[in-house]
Amino acid sequence: MPKPLTVAARANVQPFAVMDILARVAELRAEGRSVVSLCAGEPGGGAPSGVSARAAELHASGTALTYTPALGVADLREAIAGHYKRWYGIDVPARNVAVTTGSSGAFMLVFLAAFNPGDKVALARPGYPAYKNILKALGVDVIELDAGADSGFQPTPELLAAAVAEHGPLTGLVLASPANPTGTMVSRDELAALTTWCTEQGVRLVSDEIYHGVTYPDAGAADPRGVCTWELDRSGVVISSFSKYWGMTGWRLGWAIVPDDLIQAVDALAGNVALCPPAPAQIAAVEAFSEESYAQADAAVAEFSRTRDYVLGKVADLGWVDAAPADGAFYFYANLGPALAGFKDSVEYCSALLENEGVALVPGTDFDGVDGGAAVRLSFAAGYDAVREALERIETFQRA
Repeated sequence: MPKPLTVAARANVQPFAVMDILARVAELRAEGRSVVSLCAGEPGGGAPSGVSARAAELHASGTALTYTPALGVADLREAIAGHYKRWYGIDVPARNVAVTTGSSGAFMLVFLAAFNPGDKVALARPGYPAYKNILKALGVDVIELDAGADSGFQPTPELLAAAVAEHGPLTGLVLASPANPTGTMVSRDELAALTTWCTEQGVRLVSDEIYHGVTYPDAGAADPRGVCTWELDRSGVVISSFSKYWGMTGWRLGWAIVPDDLIQAVDALAGNVALCPPAPAQIAAVEAFSEESYAQADAAVAEFSRTRDYVLGKVADLGWVDAAPADGAFYFYANLGPALAGFKDSVEYCSALLENEGVALVPGTDFDGVDGGAAVRLSFAAGYDAVREALERIETFQRA
């Protein structure tokens, strides 16, 4: 009898339901069904034209695409540093910029460099599930903060102090502003309070800023693109990406702004884990920082804003409650309220909605293992027409 092989305990993480839903969407479309998918956080417009043109030019030239330095080509690292001067008025040394294989690659490298197995790292619930799942796979103890409407769906010093009182000292805090799934943002004063608390407690702040730039004027933010953590404190890590503001999801390119005490470790890990980010994506992405590319990205955000306005105007008709304000990003997260009647939870609701009306939403269980069974996330990145059609179908479904 052969001896059974093992599966690592770290692999026992919750799968991301979005991926299963997208697979079912593909199956239904293959059967000829009309499906409106509002589940993926993926802008429909694609990369700025200058980025695509540079990639086409690069491939047509026959240039050999070889490995790059582990933390990215110098031109791109310098362009990213220049972006921080343009948007936030801060000087970021290019040596502190680590280009990565998507923001996902940045989180993996930073978590590996900053946290040891058994460390306690806090994050908000509801929140993006990959934070929790990557940390758990690395043996880190995840401390979830019950960050509901009362705290703006964001961590606060009070929530962190309560977590320390219950669980003991923290090693890290993962912050997302704008956040997925709620779209909520922290103000400059709120971020200052968090960075001060982290500094006093010796807690490493990892700030997910991938939705910076995807923000809305009526949210009333004094810093309309978002506040960069490095404006206030340079001991934390900033993580960002080309996927959201620039619409370059499939290019798999992100970056981290890494403090001096971590950059050597991140560099060494990057060379071992992935060798380097995709070379053609890096070379083409320099064009993302052209005036034309910024203008095209801002135009896409204006379209998100129009779609967001439509969604917010339909909340009463849908009957959904306790909605997050969606200050940024392109998500709407809410409790189903009376619409949940007749369904066991939001998973069952979303499944029935997809099968009966051909609309794909994400159940809140992906983002909140405690209260997510009553909530859903809608992505309005698909565009105004798609969202309008989807909401009409949802109303029909809920009247049935």
